[in-house]
Amino acid sequence: MSANQEKEQPRRRQARGERRIAQLLEAAATVFTTTGYTAASTNAIAREAGVSPGTLYQFFPNKEAIAIELGDRLMHEMRETYGEALAPVDPATPLEEAVGAAVDRFIAFNCEHPVFFALMHGPDIPGRIAEEHDALHATLLSRIEGLLSSLLPDTAPADLTRTAHMCLGLYKAGLELVLAHEAAERDAYIQELKNALVRYLDPLVGATLGHHKPRP
Repeated sequence: MSANQEKEQPRRRQARGERRIAQLLEAAATVFTTTGYTAASTNAIAREAGVSPGTLYQFFPNKEAIAIELGDRLMHEMRETYGEALAPVDPATPLEEAVGAAVDRFIAFNCEHPVFFALMHGPDIPGRIAEEHDALHATLLSRIEGLLSSLLPDTAPADLTRTAHMCLGLYKAGLELVLAHEAAERDAYIQELKNALVRYLDPLVGATLGHHKPRP
Protein backbone atom coordinates (compact mmCIF):
# COMPACT_ATOMS: atom_id res chain seq x y z
CA MET A 1 0.00 0.00 0.00
CA SER A 2 1.38 3.41 -0.95
CA ALA A 3 1.77 6.31 1.47
CA ASN A 4 -1.04 8.18 -0.27
CA GLN A 5 -3.39 5.22 0.14
CA GLU A 6 -2.50 4.98 3.83
CA LYS A 7 -3.41 8.66 4.25
CA GLU A 8 -6.66 8.26 2.31
CA GLN A 9 -8.03 5.43 4.48
CA PRO A 10 -8.36 7.47 7.72
CA ARG A 11 -9.86 10.34 5.73
CA ARG A 12 -12.46 8.03 4.18
CA ARG A 13 -13.25 6.55 7.60
CA GLN A 14 -13.62 10.04 9.04
CA ALA A 15 -15.91 11.10 6.20
CA ARG A 16 -18.07 8.00 6.70
CA GLY A 17 -18.22 8.73 10.42
CA GLU A 18 -19.29 12.33 9.81
CA ARG A 19 -22.01 11.18 7.41
CA ARG A 20 -23.26 8.67 9.98
CA ILE A 21 -23.32 11.34 12.71
CA ALA A 22 -25.26 13.67 10.42
CA GLN A 23 -27.70 10.83 9.68
CA LEU A 24 -28.21 10.14 13.39
CA LEU A 25 -28.67 13.82 14.22
CA GLU A 26 -31.25 14.19 11.46
CA ALA A 27 -33.12 11.17 12.82
CA ALA A 28 -32.91 12.54 16.36
CA ALA A 29 -34.32 15.87 15.18
CA THR A 30 -37.33 14.06 13.75
CA VAL A 31 -37.90 12.00 16.90
CA PHE A 32 -37.43 14.93 19.30
CA THR A 33 -39.85 17.04 17.26
CA THR A 34 -42.44 14.27 17.06
CA THR A 35 -42.34 12.88 20.59
CA GLY A 36 -40.48 15.50 22.61
CA TYR A 37 -37.10 15.01 24.28
CA THR A 38 -38.43 13.22 27.38
CA ALA A 39 -40.31 10.48 25.52
CA ALA A 40 -37.57 9.98 22.91
CA SER A 41 -35.29 6.95 23.14
CA THR A 42 -32.06 5.87 21.49
CA ASN A 43 -33.93 2.87 20.04
CA ALA A 44 -36.44 5.20 18.36
CA ILE A 45 -33.63 7.36 17.01
CA ALA A 46 -31.74 4.34 15.66
CA ARG A 47 -34.95 3.04 14.07
CA GLU A 48 -35.62 6.42 12.44
CA ALA A 49 -32.03 6.47 11.13
CA GLY A 50 -32.34 2.91 9.80
CA VAL A 51 -29.42 1.61 11.85
CA SER A 52 -29.01 -0.75 14.78
CA PRO A 53 -28.80 0.61 18.34
CA GLY A 54 -25.25 -0.77 18.43
CA THR A 55 -24.28 1.47 15.52
CA LEU A 56 -25.76 4.49 17.30
CA TYR A 57 -23.75 3.70 20.45
CA GLN A 58 -20.54 3.76 18.44
CA PHE A 59 -21.05 7.51 18.11
CA PHE A 60 -23.22 8.57 21.08
CA PRO A 61 -23.45 7.01 24.56
CA ASN A 62 -27.05 8.16 25.19
CA LYS A 63 -29.81 10.46 23.97
CA GLU A 64 -28.50 13.34 26.10
CA ALA A 65 -25.22 13.30 24.16
CA ILE A 66 -27.20 13.34 20.90
CA ALA A 67 -29.33 16.26 22.08
CA ILE A 68 -26.27 18.22 23.19
CA GLU A 69 -24.50 17.74 19.84
CA LEU A 70 -27.68 18.66 17.96
CA GLY A 71 -28.24 21.67 20.21
CA ASP A 72 -24.66 22.88 19.75
CA ARG A 73 -24.96 22.77 15.97
CA LEU A 74 -28.34 24.46 15.96
CA MET A 75 -27.24 27.23 18.30
CA HIS A 76 -24.18 27.91 16.16
CA GLU A 77 -26.44 28.25 13.13
CA MET A 78 -28.91 30.36 15.12
CA ARG A 79 -26.14 32.80 16.08
CA GLU A 80 -25.30 33.22 12.39
CA THR A 81 -28.98 33.77 11.63
CA TYR A 82 -29.50 36.56 14.14
CA GLY A 83 -26.18 38.11 13.15
CA GLU A 84 -27.71 38.60 9.70
CA ALA A 85 -31.23 39.37 10.90
CA LEU A 86 -30.17 42.02 13.40
CA ALA A 87 -27.56 43.79 11.29
CA PRO A 88 -27.62 47.61 11.42
CA VAL A 89 -30.63 49.06 9.62
CA ASP A 90 -30.48 51.88 7.08
CA PRO A 91 -32.56 54.72 8.60
CA ALA A 92 -34.33 55.12 5.23
CA THR A 93 -35.77 51.59 5.56
CA PRO A 94 -39.53 51.55 6.28
CA LEU A 95 -40.36 50.02 9.65
CA GLU A 96 -42.50 47.27 8.09
CA GLU A 97 -39.61 46.27 5.83
CA ALA A 98 -37.05 46.19 8.66
CA VAL A 99 -39.30 44.15 10.94
CA GLY A 100 -40.42 41.88 8.10
CA ALA A 101 -36.86 41.07 7.03
CA ALA A 102 -35.78 40.18 10.58
CA VAL A 103 -38.88 38.07 11.27
CA ASP A 104 -38.54 36.24 7.95
CA ARG A 105 -34.96 35.20 8.75
CA PHE A 106 -35.84 33.92 12.21
CA ILE A 107 -39.03 32.18 11.07
CA ALA A 108 -37.19 30.51 8.17
CA PHE A 109 -34.64 29.10 10.63
CA ASN A 110 -37.30 27.82 13.03
CA CYS A 111 -39.46 26.33 10.26
CA GLU A 112 -36.42 24.60 8.77
CA HIS A 113 -35.38 23.33 12.21
CA PRO A 114 -38.57 22.78 14.27
CA VAL A 115 -36.52 20.65 16.66
CA PHE A 116 -34.83 23.85 17.89
CA PHE A 117 -38.07 25.03 19.48
CA ALA A 118 -38.86 21.50 20.73
CA LEU A 119 -35.45 21.13 22.37
CA MET A 120 -35.06 24.63 23.79
CA HIS A 121 -38.52 24.81 25.33
CA GLY A 122 -38.97 21.26 26.54
CA PRO A 123 -39.42 20.64 30.27
CA ASP A 124 -36.55 18.17 30.67
CA ILE A 125 -33.81 19.34 28.33
CA PRO A 126 -30.21 18.56 29.40
CA GLY A 127 -28.68 21.17 31.70
CA ARG A 128 -25.93 22.08 29.28
CA ILE A 129 -28.43 22.88 26.54
CA ALA A 130 -30.46 24.99 28.97
CA GLU A 131 -27.32 26.93 29.97
CA GLU A 132 -26.28 27.52 26.36
CA HIS A 133 -29.79 28.55 25.42
CA ASP A 134 -29.82 31.06 28.30
CA ALA A 135 -26.53 32.48 27.00
CA LEU A 136 -27.95 32.63 23.46
CA HIS A 137 -31.06 34.37 24.78
CA ALA A 138 -28.94 36.96 26.63
CA THR A 139 -26.83 37.63 23.55
CA LEU A 140 -29.92 37.96 21.39
CA LEU A 141 -31.44 40.47 23.82
CA SER A 142 -28.18 42.42 23.77
CA ARG A 143 -28.23 42.54 19.97
CA ILE A 144 -31.83 43.77 19.95
CA GLU A 145 -30.96 46.43 22.54
CA GLY A 146 -27.99 47.53 20.43
CA LEU A 147 -30.19 47.83 17.36
CA LEU A 148 -32.81 49.81 19.28
CA SER A 149 -30.20 52.11 20.84
CA SER A 150 -28.95 53.07 17.37
CA LEU A 151 -32.51 54.08 16.46
CA LEU A 152 -33.34 55.64 19.84
CA PRO A 153 -30.09 57.21 21.08
CA ASP A 154 -31.79 59.33 23.76
CA THR A 155 -33.72 56.46 25.35
CA ALA A 156 -32.77 55.34 28.86
CA PRO A 157 -31.01 51.93 29.04
CA ALA A 158 -33.76 50.47 31.24
CA ASP A 159 -36.37 51.45 28.66
CA LEU A 160 -34.33 49.88 25.85
CA THR A 161 -34.00 46.67 27.86
CA ARG A 162 -37.74 46.56 28.48
CA THR A 163 -38.50 47.16 24.81
CA ALA A 164 -36.04 44.45 23.76
CA HIS A 165 -37.67 41.98 26.16
CA MET A 166 -41.10 42.84 24.78
CA CYS A 167 -39.94 42.38 21.16
CA LEU A 168 -38.44 38.99 21.92
CA GLY A 169 -41.46 37.96 24.00
CA LEU A 170 -43.86 38.91 21.22
CA TYR A 171 -41.75 37.00 18.70
CA LYS A 172 -41.58 33.83 20.82
CA ALA A 173 -45.33 33.88 21.47
CA GLY A 174 -45.99 34.33 17.76
CA LEU A 175 -43.48 31.65 16.83
CA GLU A 176 -45.36 29.02 18.82
CA LEU A 177 -48.51 29.84 16.84
CA VAL A 178 -46.61 29.88 13.53
CA LEU A 179 -45.12 26.44 14.14
CA ALA A 180 -48.52 25.04 15.11
CA HIS A 181 -49.93 25.82 11.65
CA GLU A 182 -49.02 25.04 8.06
CA ALA A 183 -49.34 26.41 4.53
CA ALA A 184 -51.57 29.48 4.08
CA GLU A 185 -52.59 29.56 7.76
CA ARG A 186 -48.93 29.63 8.79
CA ASP A 187 -48.31 32.52 6.41
CA ALA A 188 -51.26 34.35 7.93
CA TYR A 189 -49.84 33.96 11.45
CA ILE A 190 -46.42 35.16 10.25
CA GLN A 191 -48.09 38.31 8.92
CA GLU A 192 -50.00 38.78 12.18
CA LEU A 193 -46.70 38.51 14.08
CA LYS A 194 -45.11 41.15 11.87
CA ASN A 195 -48.15 43.40 12.32
CA ALA A 196 -47.99 43.06 16.13
CA LEU A 197 -44.29 43.98 16.21
CA VAL A 198 -44.72 46.93 13.83
CA ARG A 199 -47.65 48.32 15.81
CA TYR A 200 -45.71 47.95 19.05
CA LEU A 201 -42.54 49.58 17.68
CA ASP A 202 -44.20 52.24 15.53
CA PRO A 203 -44.81 54.80 18.30
CA LEU A 204 -41.22 54.31 19.49
CA VAL A 205 -39.16 54.27 16.30
CA GLY A 206 -41.61 55.19 13.56
CA ALA A 207 -40.33 58.74 13.34
CA THR A 208 -36.73 57.53 13.20
CA LEU A 209 -36.96 54.62 10.77
CA GLY A 210 -38.17 55.32 7.25
CA HIS A 211 -40.08 58.44 8.35
CA HIS A 212 -42.97 56.04 8.93
CA LYS A 213 -46.28 57.58 9.97
CA PRO A 214 -48.60 55.68 12.33
CA ARG A 215 -51.74 54.22 10.85
CA PRO A 216 -54.89 56.23 11.61
